[in-house]
Amino acid sequence: MNRYPTWKYLLIVLVVAAGALYALPNLYGQDPAVQVSARDGELPADVDQRVRSLLEGSGVDPVGMRRQEETLLVRFDEGSSQRRARSVLADALGDDYLVALNLAPAAPAWLRSLGAQPLNLGLDLRGGVHFLLEVDMAAAIEAALEQKVGDIRRVLREEGIRYRGVTLDGGVIRIRFADAETRERALDLLEREYRDLQFDESGGAERPLLTAGLTEAAAEEEREAALEQNVTTLRNRVDELGIAEPVVTRQGQERIVVQLPGVQDTTRAKEILGATATLEFRLVHGTEADWVEAARSGDTPFDAALYRHRDGRPVLLKREVIVTGDQIVDAASSFDNQTGSPVVVINLNNAGANRMQDVTAEHVGDPMAVVFIENRVETRMVDGEAVKERTRVEEVVNIATIRDVLSHRFQIEGLTLDEARDLSLLLRAGSLTAPVEIIEERTIGPSLGSDNIRQGVLSVVIGLALVLVFMAVYYRAFGLFADIALLANLVIVIAVLSALQATLTLPGIAGIVLTVGMAVDANVLIFERVREELRAGNSVQASIHAGYDKAVGTIADANVTTLIAAVVLFTLGTGPIKGFAITLSIGILASMFTAIMGTRALANAIYGGRRLQQLPI
Repeated sequence: MNRYPTWKYLLIVLVVAAGALYALPNLYGQDPAVQVSARDGELPADVDQRVRSLLEGSGVDPVGMRRQEETLLVRFDEGSSQRRARSVLADALGDDYLVALNLAPAAPAWLRSLGAQPLNLGLDLRGGVHFLLEVDMAAAIEAALEQKVGDIRRVLREEGIRYRGVTLDGGVIRIRFADAETRERALDLLEREYRDLQFDESGGAERPLLTAGLTEAAAEEEREAALEQNVTTLRNRVDELGIAEPVVTRQGQERIVVQLPGVQDTTRAKEILGATATLEFRLVHGTEADWVEAARSGDTPFDAALYRHRDGRPVLLKREVIVTGDQIVDAASSFDNQTGSPVVVINLNNAGANRMQDVTAEHVGDPMAVVFIENRVETRMVDGEAVKERTRVEEVVNIATIRDVLSHRFQIEGLTLDEARDLSLLLRAGSLTAPVEIIEERTIGPSLGSDNIRQGVLSVVIGLALVLVFMAVYYRAFGLFADIALLANLVIVIAVLSALQATLTLPGIAGIVLTVGMAVDANVLIFERVREELRAGNSVQASIHAGYDKAVGTIADANVTTLIAAVVLFTLGTGPIKGFAITLSIGILASMFTAIMGTRALANAIYGGRRLQQLPI
């Protein structure tokens, strides 16, 4: 007799029941919503009533309103009401609040309390935004040369070669000397040290000058490195924004494509994608009286530079940079234990920590400043032509006395809550090597997504219906077992994807359709094996037992090879290809469970305890 122990039946029932529970939210869909949050992070207690009054006064009726952490989520039954409500609330609440479009799960509260959420939909299904960004390669080259300026000063000092100045002007490094002989010594040294720079002598005997620029090969390497580094940084930033399965890829030699599924209000995304904020740590030069005099006269010491504190007062800082943002490996916004003010906790890499430790050990008791640097690129129309304006904002956000030797971990103060959050995000994700500008922005509307969803669902339904009918007609009762297992397989796949909060795209739907075919393929092998055993004259129970046992090896081989291919696709692919691989992998594992264990449980429960002369298969 073919019988299963009770625990196996219970396991199957629990898996299918849990799958049905976590797949259920997808039947409810998502409602258009408006998300309201305060810029300072703290939503006032009376904002709910204020929002309700504003909407009632404008004739917009929400279907629901609830607080979610530090945001207020207002739900609507249609997109037109959502967009109208956003316009009303944005105008009335002003700059103190952020009002953004969103999509909210329509599942009941008891499902949400169990952690059951609907699937995330990709850009091709849910809609979203497509950005095309252009990397400022001229700024990348200038940044590389600017780093060389400090290195050249250091090398010349270490070799005892006196120079009158090293400056960067118009993409060219200019090194001034007192006489031609010193210039010749410096040229011999620098040509040995910097193979990627091309040096030229100029200025004559009275004003000896060396000019230097990157060689063509070095410039090409810098442009390639800037593009790749920016792609990596943008991927990290998008991950920090919490957007599921974004697409960030290079296009050509200086452009990057960013696709953000589900994003409707692009303001926040544009701010984070285009920001090039970073930090520099420098020692303070002189006293406040020296700062004021330097700002008044415009005359600064040769080893110092004039900055402005964010409160407007002038500050003299030493030119030598202690640590830069690219040496920061982690950053997190937090609150100071004593003052309660927002801070950013910084973790440095080994090189940065060693440098910070050496400098602070020598300057305990001296003040050190934190400089916040941001590069901005704006395009303005001048006489009908687009003109790019590049600005570099440098401001001192904090000056603190070095009380002890600093190393890997420390914190900076002087920031607002939003600035601390944004700065920690940018530092964690990394600073862009060169500024980027959004030159194209396309929003994919909900109508396109709805059409794709309908067509995708229709393809699954048609494929599923044809398979169900074929199996029921051709294999009779056992075909119905396969149909039940196939439906359970789909439920489990949707439930796992929902629980993982994976993103479903059109390739993902293709993976589900492929899973439908592969799921019944296992049962076809089993049922044909059972038929062979019956034709060979074996008993019904022996044929069922042999059919399942002998077909398992073939089924496992076929599914494992397909699973290996899916793993390779996931490892090497990006974006939608990963989505297809994930869906296919989950479908393969679920189909092996339902097609082998599930159908056998049904066969054992109905026919396993009976003495039969023939089998409806």
